[in-house]
Amino acid sequence: MNYFSTNNPNHKVALKEAVIKGLAPDQGLYMPETIPVLPAEFFTRLSSLSFREMGYEIVGALFSEDLTPGQIHELVDHTLIFDAPLVQVEDGLFSLELFHGPTLAFKDFGARFCSKLMSMLQDKRELKVLVATSGDTGSAVANGFYGVDGVEVIILYPSGKVSDLQEKQFTTLGGNVRALEVAGVFDDCQQMVKKAFLDPDLNSRMLLTSANSINIARWIPQCLYYFYAWSRLPLSDKKAVFAVPSGNFGNLAAGILAERMGLPIAGFVAATNINKVVPDYLNGAPFAAKPSLQTISNSMDVGNPSNFYRLLALFDNDESLLKEMVKGYFYTNEQTREAMRAVKRDTGYIMDPHGAIAYLGLKDFMQTEPGEYQGVFLETAHPGKFRNVVEETLDLELPLPERLQAFLMREKKAEKMANDYQAFKNYLLRS
Repeated sequence: MNYFSTNNPNHKVALKEAVIKGLAPDQGLYMPETIPVLPAEFFTRLSSLSFREMGYEIVGALFSEDLTPGQIHELVDHTLIFDAPLVQVEDGLFSLELFHGPTLAFKDFGARFCSKLMSMLQDKRELKVLVATSGDTGSAVANGFYGVDGVEVIILYPSGKVSDLQEKQFTTLGGNVRALEVAGVFDDCQQMVKKAFLDPDLNSRMLLTSANSINIARWIPQCLYYFYAWSRLPLSDKKAVFAVPSGNFGNLAAGILAERMGLPIAGFVAATNINKVVPDYLNGAPFAAKPSLQTISNSMDVGNPSNFYRLLALFDNDESLLKEMVKGYFYTNEQTREAMRAVKRDTGYIMDPHGAIAYLGLKDFMQTEPGEYQGVFLETAHPGKFRNVVEETLDLELPLPERLQAFLMREKKAEKMANDYQAFKNYLLRS
């Protein structure tokens, strides 16, 4: 299958180039030229399949033109090594827990898939994987690629704007993983990475790629857990709706990809913090990137979400269809904290600040047509990754899983860097 640029549908490349390059030369994101629609009979037996069994068929539908059946099985087996349980929180309302992987965040799915697929496709040249992170991407990619032969990972993150635990997960590994602490915000880090990909001088000297959600190998596998969650919902005549805590919007776009492949999802909720350029757009304003603002849900502190253009591409750039399928809501820090308190008090369930925003969006959406929906909100990270916020908000001591506790004991290794592209380029040329 070929992949086209969101900035120019006539620019098309094969899978290997789309994955290894990550970003199109015109700064567009790659999209599959065709989206396969799975047969109706697949959905009738979906609830009887294991996560891996459905993964073989979904990944096969997407990649069978480029990968052998053996490679598809190897790819799925490497990716789906942990569960994504659906937990009932309230009547008709469920949490999809995506934090049971190695770094306890949803991005473990995409990072493992991406590292394996890159190792299948790359030639013998060493790859430099450049990653901008607002939190969880860095830890997932660092751990997903750690120790992979022929790959060096360089992670850029905004100084003082990720949680201590998130920072430790990608600054303490060493080996083939390096961290750059940038004096700026996430959007600055993302812009530096994009400039590097488009720099002809750099690209003539080294092989650069990305493992952010701009890369299809990170983005596409996130569709898998939407199929899994839908298959585990109780049988009901009610329509299914998914609420996604959104920052760079890759996760929401992956859910829409699942729907485009035939998954019976009636609608999506794009839930954000006060970095609300997409909710504003969905509610009638022009799309306008803005400087990001710092919040307690820091992984969503994105003012210029790259995957917005994937959202449009999934609907053939028909804004009315996008706005019909996706509804946007945003919430303040205090609204987020109050939701965390209320759910803990009423149900005993502990949400992280990102999941709490998705919960709020889901509740508000479901109230527009009471009794019509079963709702799923995505819990994208273990509450322990935002321990300070959770403990302060809920006035409790939160025990950390052993995997997280181990990271806190390690020594941080990061190089400070100015918010300056030339400084970043010089670093790459020296490394």
